[in-house]
Amino acid sequence: MNSPPKNPEPRDSVSVAIAGSGGSGVMTAGTMLLDAAARAGLYGLMVRTSGPQIRGGEAAALLRFARRPIDALDDSFDLLLAMDWGNVNRFADEIPLHAASIVIGDADEGTAPEVFTAGGARSVGLTLKKMAKAIPGSWANMLALGLAGGLAGIPQDALEAALRASWKRSEAGLQANLAALHKGLAEAAAIGGMASLPAGAAASGDRWLISGNEAAGFGAIRGGVRFVAAYPITPATELLEWMAPALAKVGGSLLQAEDELASVNMIVGAAYGGVPSLTATAGPGLALMTEAIGLAVTAEVPIVVVDVMRGGPSTGIPAKSEQSDLSFAVSGLHGDAPRLVLAPNSIADCIATTQWAVHLAEALQTAAIVLSDQFMGQSRAIIDRPADSGKVAQRLTVAANEPDYKRYRNTPSGVSPMAIPGTPGVVYTADGLEHTEAGIPSSQARDHQLQLDKRERKLALHDYGAAWADIEGDGEFAVITFGSVTGAVREAVARAAAQGFKVRLISLRLLAPVQPARFAEALAGVSQVLVVEQNHGAQLYRYLRAMIDLPGRPASFHRPGPLPLRPAELTAAIAQWQRGANATERQIA
Repeated sequence: MNSPPKNPEPRDSVSVAIAGSGGSGVMTAGTMLLDAAARAGLYGLMVRTSGPQIRGGEAAALLRFARRPIDALDDSFDLLLAMDWGNVNRFADEIPLHAASIVIGDADEGTAPEVFTAGGARSVGLTLKKMAKAIPGSWANMLALGLAGGLAGIPQDALEAALRASWKRSEAGLQANLAALHKGLAEAAAIGGMASLPAGAAASGDRWLISGNEAAGFGAIRGGVRFVAAYPITPATELLEWMAPALAKVGGSLLQAEDELASVNMIVGAAYGGVPSLTATAGPGLALMTEAIGLAVTAEVPIVVVDVMRGGPSTGIPAKSEQSDLSFAVSGLHGDAPRLVLAPNSIADCIATTQWAVHLAEALQTAAIVLSDQFMGQSRAIIDRPADSGKVAQRLTVAANEPDYKRYRNTPSGVSPMAIPGTPGVVYTADGLEHTEAGIPSSQARDHQLQLDKRERKLALHDYGAAWADIEGDGEFAVITFGSVTGAVREAVARAAAQGFKVRLISLRLLAPVQPARFAEALAGVSQVLVVEQNHGAQLYRYLRAMIDLPGRPASFHRPGPLPLRPAELTAAIAQWQRGANATERQIA
């Protein structure tokens, strides 16, 4: 083989895509590669993507590595390694390449599809399956691990350690696959010519390798949740799978219900009994839960519902991400039913935000909806060990035999002491009917008005502190966003700043109730606002326009899933928006 091409100049980050048919071990190789990066002191992100099938079919692991925390995919990939070409072309939009990219595929299966090489990417054919078969007992995906790791610049010792740590089979099998790994590393050295990370010392300190679903589960347990009832649904199922054994370790339990209706009513019952409770679902499940969420609001029973959003409507695109449940979460219940709606803005933040949601639900005795999404939920990231916020469930309860006890007493704060069932002398009725302060069903206008005001007041008066949003930067232009889009927006704001545009970033963590006074403070000095989100209907933009006064002529950048928003397109939108800030209100695209 000829000498490998000279490697391009080091880049801020390196992006790798490993793709193949179901059963080719793509996700295993990607997970080990991310683990190896963590062992090498790097930060990283692995996003899972697959076709519409329930099992099997094409899949891809999309990875990015850097020496700084990573919360978003880059604009393009430096390497596409295809275990086979079966339907991989379906990922063409999700795996954009650039002129210096490398495409590796099995030479025995033909050349790379033109859709991947049309932009000038270099195609390399290797007999992947034959190479693996020549090492008895080895797997082709471990050869791929060596190839991808070697080209990405992951040290050999970190790759070996990741393989050893995950290996649960025979020693002979381990040695065979270590040999396949080394073969892949040797082939990577011969291929060469791929961008690498700049030289630097490995980062120190404790690191966690965690998915957004696992992080949300951990945050819930940290916050005090001890009972979970749920029905499996993509892409929330992993949250439940992780919590089942974790709850058992802290004296809690998880029950798989027969459907979403049963699961949400079970957690209402458990929470009524005094146990902080949670369920997790996706958009179709959230739709089924609304009546019971309304019951929790009117009966003032604290519950937490984690909605891992996916493409909709209806069954939609189950395995792809979209922020399209926002309008339903903030406005979807019947009647006037104030509730908490929160959204973590990164995989790491899934811990703190879910923990905070449990704390708020218990303190304010109401329902809290946490809007995660498939991008965060099913992706894995290398993060710094998170500090404990200390926010633990604390419910205001009443002692036994309290004289003149009224469960729904109209207190100044709107929060009234809750009697745990079995407490002597403080029995009350809790159901979905409107009621008096004592809990007696009532259809009187005075009682209805009083209880509506009470339920609204307790959320409006609570001091949510600085956690309501992350506010970064300064300038008279502000970008407002929420959830997983924050990572790409943050990178775009940094790039725009490097081009001379001063932009303020406001990433909302508390979506409901809206905080008008805090918004006014955050937007002080701002003349123009751009709202960025991943859905078709500009739901956040329309919600904010309805609830608060945004300065200037607010603009909207919105696009539905399944494609993630990329830093480059957002940087261009920010530049276009600032240059045309006085244009009429419109979507920037």
